[in-house]
Amino acid sequence: MRAYELMVIHDGDLDDVQVQDALKDLRTRIEQVGTIAEVDFWGRRKFAYEIDHKTEGYYSVIEVVAEGGAMDPVERGLRIADDVVRHKLIRLPDDEAAKRGLLAGSTPATDTD
Repeated sequence: MRAYELMVIHDGDLDDVQVQDALKDLRTRIEQVGTIAEVDFWGRRKFAYEIDHKTEGYYSVIEVVAEGGAMDPVERGLRIADDVVRHKLIRLPDDEAAKRGLLAGSTPATDTD
């Protein structure tokens, strides 16, 4: 199993209900191939620079545990989705995944400062 972090930016022209529906659909597609550990919805944010003539978008970060290559269909769907401005899927290094408690048999690291 591998741990992934997926950031998705939905179009800022959508309303809150449309974004939540799109996220619900995305969660359903992810749950077909893996397990969602956490969803962090950041809300509407202003872009640092204009993307496709847009200046705002809805940011979401999703932590996922799945087999290697299992996220390919999800990413392919994000690539062609009209309501997604940008997305980024990264595989978390094993030590970072263990620190977050995402991998089986690992426990979150605690600071002993």
